[in-house]
Amino acid sequence: MITTTRNWNEYAEKAIKGELLTLEEGLSVLEADDDELLSIMNAAFQVRKHYYGKKVKLNLIINAKSGLCPEDCGYCSQSIVSEAPVEKYSLLEKDTLVDGAKKAMEMKVGTYCIVASGRGPSGKELDEVIDAVKEIKDLMPMKICACLGILSDEQAERLKDAGVDRYNHNLNTSKSNYANITSTHTYDDRVETVEQVKKSGMSPCSGCIVGMGESNQEIVETAYALRELDADSIPVNFLNAIKGTPLENMDELNPRKCLKVLALFRFINPTKEIRVSGGREVNLKSLQALGLYAANSIFVGDYLTTEGQAATADHKMIEDLGFEVEECAL
Repeated sequence: MITTTRNWNEYAEKAIKGELLTLEEGLSVLEADDDELLSIMNAAFQVRKHYYGKKVKLNLIINAKSGLCPEDCGYCSQSIVSEAPVEKYSLLEKDTLVDGAKKAMEMKVGTYCIVASGRGPSGKELDEVIDAVKEIKDLMPMKICACLGILSDEQAERLKDAGVDRYNHNLNTSKSNYANITSTHTYDDRVETVEQVKKSGMSPCSGCIVGMGESNQEIVETAYALRELDADSIPVNFLNAIKGTPLENMDELNPRKCLKVLALFRFINPTKEIRVSGGREVNLKSLQALGLYAANSIFVGDYLTTEGQAATADHKMIEDLGFEVEECAL
C-alpha cells in the first residue's frame, strides 16, 4: 500500500480540466492506505458534483432470456461451463417485457435494460425485442438499453430505428487479462461490437467486472480503455462469486477497495455516467451509500440471476445522502 499522503484534490482538478491521470497516479488511488479513503472519495465527489450535481440515475434490468448460453465466461452463472442452478428460459414474450417497463416506471427508473443471454440474438429474438421496444416507447417516456450480445451492423441499425437509446456490451476486464476469463470470444470482438453500436447512433454502454484476478494495473488499463472507447455509460460491477461457476472461489474485494475503484473510474472518465452495478450489495456492504460520492448511477431491483436490494431501500439511501433521483433519463 502507498503510505505517502497525496493531494487528491489535484486529481479532481486534473479530471475536471480533462487531463488524464498517469498510470502511476491511477495506481496510487487503488493502492492508497485506507486512512486516505475519505479524502479520495471527497475528491471524486468534486468531479461527480461538477458534472452531475447530486442527481442519481436509476436503471432496472429485466432478464429477458436466462441460461442457454454457449459462451464460457468464467464469472457467469448462465454460461455453458456453469453448474450454478439458474432458471433457463427462452426470450420472454412482448407483453412481459412491456409490463417490466411499467413496473420500472413505478420505481422511478429512468433507464430500462432488456438483457438476454447468448452470443447474439437470433432473427426471431430481435423481432420480439423490437416489437416490445416500439410499444414501450409509445407508452412511456423511458430510455431503453438493450444487451443482447454481439451484433451485426444490420441488427444494430434495426435496434436504433426501433427506438433503442443505448446498447450495453461490457469489456469486462483488460485486454491482457481477457483470455483468463473467456475463450469463446475475444476482447477485440467486444470492442468491435461497441464500435458498431456507436456507428448505428445508439449510445454506447460498456463497463467492467472487478475482482476476477486482475492486477491493479489491469484495472487502470480497463478504465483507460473505456475512456478511449468513449463509452457514455460505464457500469462498474464487482464480482459476486457464484457457486458452480469457474470463479466461485474468488474473494479479492473489500468495501474500501471497491470505493477506490469507483473513485478511479470517476477520475479517468469524469464526464461519463459511472454506475455501481452487479455485486454492489455483497461487496460494498454497509458502505454502499459512499459509492454515490463517485458514481452517479445505480441499478435497482434484482440483477440477472442474483438478488439486489429493494428499490425502496435504494430510494431511502439516496434521500439520506441528500441526493435526488433523476426520474427522466431522456
